[in-house]
Amino acid sequence: MAQVSINSDYSEWGPSTDAGERARLLQSPCVDMAPKSEGEASPGAPDRGTTSTLGAIFIVVNACLGAGLLNFPAAFSTAGGVAAGIALQMGMLVFIISGLVILAYCSQASNERTYQEVVWAVCGKLTGVLCEVAIAVYTFGTCIAFLIIIGDQQDKIIAVMAKDPEGASGSPWYTDRKFTISLTAFLFILPLSIPREIGFQKYASFLSVVGTWYVTAIIIIKYIWPDKEMRPGDILTRPVSWMAVFNAMPTICFGFQCHVSSVPVFNSMQRPEIKTWGGVVTAAMVIALAVYMGTGICGFLTFGAAVDPDVLRSYPSEDVAVAVARAFIILSVLTSYPILHFCGRAVVEGLWLRYKGVPVEEDVGLERRRRVLQTLVWFLLTLLLALFIPDIGKVISVIGGLAACFIFIFPGLCLIQAKLSEMEEVKPASWWALVSYGVLLVTLGAFIFGQTTANAIFVDLLA
Repeated sequence: MAQVSINSDYSEWGPSTDAGERARLLQSPCVDMAPKSEGEASPGAPDRGTTSTLGAIFIVVNACLGAGLLNFPAAFSTAGGVAAGIALQMGMLVFIISGLVILAYCSQASNERTYQEVVWAVCGKLTGVLCEVAIAVYTFGTCIAFLIIIGDQQDKIIAVMAKDPEGASGSPWYTDRKFTISLTAFLFILPLSIPREIGFQKYASFLSVVGTWYVTAIIIIKYIWPDKEMRPGDILTRPVSWMAVFNAMPTICFGFQCHVSSVPVFNSMQRPEIKTWGGVVTAAMVIALAVYMGTGICGFLTFGAAVDPDVLRSYPSEDVAVAVARAFIILSVLTSYPILHFCGRAVVEGLWLRYKGVPVEEDVGLERRRRVLQTLVWFLLTLLLALFIPDIGKVISVIGGLAACFIFIFPGLCLIQAKLSEMEEVKPASWWALVSYGVLLVTLGAFIFGQTTANAIFVDLLA
């Protein structure tokens, strides 16, 4: 991939020769950017991608759907029932789609190819650094969630294999949750995370898609034909309070967050046009909405208020079909963790090199040592936090707040800044309307992020 230029603020942090590498690392795993052959385009013309419109829809759906769907039934319970959950998702979908379109517009205007580089170019150095830090923290938190998911599914699978109730006293030490998560992480995740290159990205994406659709199908089938031993708890029909509805927002943000990978997808299209992209993201979000809504409604109605934050934990351990779903989720997470770590490590590496002012070419000798150290620190910290934070709902709530930054705050800031720079060329009414919409996006994102942060800090302290 050709090196991409960064705005003048980049130079204040040192050379930007790592930009192309970071752009490649932060692409969606399925995005293939074909190299431009000689004479294919004029020097000033934009690169043409190879992704068709249908392919772009699939990639965006793939980037959107994931292990976050396990928390949607609990989100419906938190929101106050089916009606509130559906209304909340439909309302937020308008802002989610508009954020994706804004990012494509700003990418085209700034000629940048990744999310963080668009923010750098449009909003400047400070906002760009905050964006990269947010990406690093978000990928770190998601890795923690992945390890918790592995533990949740293993608990049920081991209970069946050992023919022993989960957590029963006197269980063998090798069935302890902390041991099984650690063993799996050291045997599979750590070796896959250390290499500089990852060659299994497309296989990981395939597993993720298959696992997601299978889990959704099982949850719907189990609602239609429930097992006799499953008894739902209270089925809420209205929100307990307005704050309860807002508490479900982080889960929805986490589930629909595909904005970071959306910019490379847009630039990989054969026809990267805003109108075409609007159709792509609308179709993709409608598909994702159908999956999340089916999972959330059927999972919530099956268990009611008693649904677990990880819905698969609510089903009996002996259910074979659900056990297969657990196996799919484990395989998907095992291969997704290294990819998320890969992206987070690339951002940290870029921040470090710009801070030191050292070009990539002059830093090859220390790259291996630093990469291994970064990987070990990242891996051990996420593992320790996953072992002592067994509730995936808490982790998704926190990283869902960060997802709101990528969906609302940064696109809103980009829109405001882009329109401010075009103030003399745009009609006053249109200019004010777009700037006002940008302010609305930033305000909504700040509210979700602030509420999530406050809950994470104060609720646990009060408890």
